[in-house]
Amino acid sequence: MSNSYWQNKTAFVTGATGFIGAHVTKMLVEQGARVVCLQRDAVRANSLDLFDLRRRVTVIQGQLEDYALLERLLNEYEIEAVFHLAAQAIVGAANRSPLSTFEANIRGTYFLMEACRVTSTVKRVVVASSDKAYGSHDQLPYEEDYALNGLFPYDASKVCTDVIARSYAHTYQTPVAVTRFANIYGPGDLNLSRIIPGTILSILKNEAPIIRSDGTPVREFVYVEDVARGYLQLAEQIESCKGEAFNFGASEPIQMLALVSRIIEIAGELAGKSATLQPRVLLQQKIEREIDAQYLSAAKAEARLDWRAEISLDEGLRRTIDWYAQHLAAL
Repeated sequence: MSNSYWQNKTAFVTGATGFIGAHVTKMLVEQGARVVCLQRDAVRANSLDLFDLRRRVTVIQGQLEDYALLERLLNEYEIEAVFHLAAQAIVGAANRSPLSTFEANIRGTYFLMEACRVTSTVKRVVVASSDKAYGSHDQLPYEEDYALNGLFPYDASKVCTDVIARSYAHTYQTPVAVTRFANIYGPGDLNLSRIIPGTILSILKNEAPIIRSDGTPVREFVYVEDVARGYLQLAEQIESCKGEAFNFGASEPIQMLALVSRIIEIAGELAGKSATLQPRVLLQQKIEREIDAQYLSAAKAEARLDWRAEISLDEGLRRTIDWYAQHLAAL
């Protein structure tokens, strides 16, 4: 990836106040891009401010469900690259309130795709789908040609996002490609209900970490800096990738109980003391709707984009624990 590629290019990032969007924004700014961000709610704590990025970008107040705003924004700022990361991304919230999740994740996507279609300056669009779109499959790891079987509200919204985005490439030649990332972790994630930041915070407070499942589900995790780099690399190579989906993962699937135990161990090493906390497993049997294992093959991204995860799970956890330890008072 050329560090000069993004110099003076104008990019639009949806979801820039969120965890992943802020990291993508940070990498774009560091590489010389002019970045325009869409902020839905003026929330007090957000990742854009956490990384002191607000003064380095243009922030527009509004929402994806406002089509006129999107079309005006893309035209007025002569946006060349669009990174669509905005979504209601908490699975539990989606299960409790599917309507708001569908509105944000589905309507927001087709409004943005239509605005990109009719805006001549837009040359590259990358849309965030998810490994959750695959749903349940007997054969793992997920490959890009697997059926999208996501049936729970969040998963289904990502299936729709995925298919809508690719339909614009195939029907209108809109220069769009789709990412399907494994679970993403790293510094700055303020969704503390997620297992990695939640576990780290419990340990830093000397509390027993809670595992909300029975501890047996297998998941894959990829470090957020590898993720941001993947977004930029895919955008740079959009001409040869238009209409396609790409998996991004670190090839280190792990059981939830083992993950929490590893976090406890690494946190102990960093603190220079032996780990004494034991996780508290809430459920003694599987959740009926929980998929046993989800992990994917990133072979296509490696072959076509020359992308691979550079940060191992252990190293990523060290960096993440260190960041939360430094920012504990602010969380």
